[in-house]
Amino acid sequence: MTALRRLQEDFQSYLLEGRTAVETRVVDAPPASAAERLAVYGHAYRARLVEALGKDFPVLKTLFGDEEFQAMGAAYVAAHPSRHPSIRWFGRHLAGFLRDNDPYRFRPALAEIAAFEWAQGEVFDGLDAPAVTVEAMAAIPPPRWAALRLGFQPTLRQLELYWNVPALVQAAQKQESLPAPERSDAPVRWLLWRRELLIYWRSIPDDERWGLDLCRRGGTFGELCEFLSKRTAAEETPARAAGMLKQWLTDGLVCRLNLD
Repeated sequence: MTALRRLQEDFQSYLLEGRTAVETRVVDAPPASAAERLAVYGHAYRARLVEALGKDFPVLKTLFGDEEFQAMGAAYVAAHPSRHPSIRWFGRHLAGFLRDNDPYRFRPALAEIAAFEWAQGEVFDGLDAPAVTVEAMAAIPPPRWAALRLGFQPTLRQLELYWNVPALVQAAQKQESLPAPERSDAPVRWLLWRRELLIYWRSIPDDERWGLDLCRRGGTFGELCEFLSKRTAAEETPARAAGMLKQWLTDGLVCRLNLD
């Protein structure tokens, strides 16, 4: 191992793990000791990571307030040192950190807010794919619909939330006062996706949730109809299946139509 490589690894170990071997490689420069000079870099490094968290999780930062967010961010940096070359991915464990660690686990809305904000970032950064139009679907002869399989946008994300997280996020985006966190009795499934440069989200009922899961696993439109027939009246099934499909197309969730 070269001397430069060893110096780089010792400095990295100091920043990520607090190991002090690198102090012997740094000269004192009165009035600052080697340890004090290194601490300047260490503080700046950790402050930059917490700053990045604030940009990825603006609603959390607003809810915490600057001082408490700084303390939470410092605890997260200590628990989850950055392991990726890009700072973009540093916050990927924050929802789990807030869910599992004191004192944040006693405020469960925080973990859900973090999960929602992280999903928003993933949606925004996701790959582009042209949306299939309603007109393209209408061009397929109805007798072939039963064998149709749908491909969905790579930006599509789904979350189950107990708390009124979307309302908090929407208020923050409009720079309005945040409503108080409220918990529902049962989890609500939310879809998040992107169209061009805008992020959208909406809640979905149980039958759409199950139907969407079926189609994302490769189920056909015919299998979707069969699934719905077990949960709706026979005369309502075709309209419900067609309405569900039209909604997905209108939202821009579908990017491929595959026929066996």
